[in-house]
Amino acid sequence: MNASRRIPVPSPQENRLVPSDWILADCRQPSLEHAERARARQDQLTKPQGSLGRIETLAVELAALQRVDRPALARVPVIVFAGDHGVVAQGVSAFPSEVTVQMLHNFANGGAAISVLARELGLPLRLVDAGTRASQPIAGVHADKPCLGTRDFSIEAAMDEDELAHALAAGRRAVEAAGDADLFVFGEMGIGNTTAASALACALADLPLEELVGAGTGLQGDRIAHKQQVIARALALHRPHIDAHAQPAREALRRVGGLEIAAMAGAMIAAAQRGVPVLVDGFIVSAAALAAVALQPQARPWLLFSHQSAERGHARVLAALEARPLLQLDLRLGEGSGAALAVPLLRLACALHNGMATFAEAAVSGRDDAP
Repeated sequence: MNASRRIPVPSPQENRLVPSDWILADCRQPSLEHAERARARQDQLTKPQGSLGRIETLAVELAALQRVDRPALARVPVIVFAGDHGVVAQGVSAFPSEVTVQMLHNFANGGAAISVLARELGLPLRLVDAGTRASQPIAGVHADKPCLGTRDFSIEAAMDEDELAHALAAGRRAVEAAGDADLFVFGEMGIGNTTAASALACALADLPLEELVGAGTGLQGDRIAHKQQVIARALALHRPHIDAHAQPAREALRRVGGLEIAAMAGAMIAAAQRGVPVLVDGFIVSAAALAAVALQPQARPWLLFSHQSAERGHARVLAALEARPLLQLDLRLGEGSGAALAVPLLRLACALHNGMATFAEAAVSGRDDAP
């Protein structure tokens, strides 16, 4: 490995490389008892049963996940993970790698879309440099990275074992640092990460590459075809090693993933182990979810899906996860922006569930099921 990529591992305990055995620890289970109670309450609220559609089922699902009769989303931390990608050297992005760090400064200064959304919604925003090329600290950004970006996975593995272990654990540390939470929103920033997400989704779910590779930061025509060719060559290089590995999902993440993608996968698993649901954002975060579920299948019930983005491969990844997104707004920004936009919808689902009167409380006649 190029020595310039490696950075010293920080000495504090929370930043040391740790084994990844924690990933296999059991996740909490949703409460069927609370789901049944929430469903019974929905049937008694002053409305025809089912008339609020998925708003009703969202409230029931949140009650089960939070193990409470009255779910709430007062504490919703947003954590944005940033990382750089060596594969950008192959011309797969419309923007240069320098933009990752520049945008991280923009996040910290409050000028990015997710910064505005978090501020308007009252959501605490935490920024984690999980593997950018920034060699100096950035004010307002927590650095937790083993190296300065991944290698070019079109010619070699993106990460070594220690780097992957660090990135996964960085996600867990970020979840722990956020403190008590009712719901997590994870976002990402990393020039080249749609390329990594496409390669990872193809490797994990055996999805057709031509249906995954899209515009990313704004590629068109021949540039998209070139991006597809780069990924196809990379998969031809790495797939035999992935298929032969005892843990193919882990090997796929190591070989064609990204540091910020691995950190999000680790964060999702850690959240599920703590019993906190995650509102999944767009294509890249969904690819991280695919990796998280492949690494720890018990994490799947804790993932809610905010929207279907305009990025070509997102619908295929959602289908692989058997996910039903809440919104479709033709977004393709990333950063956690689509998930943040869906937070008010979930909050309103909780408010309706908790605040509406029952037929008995309102002295309103209930449904007459007599023939």
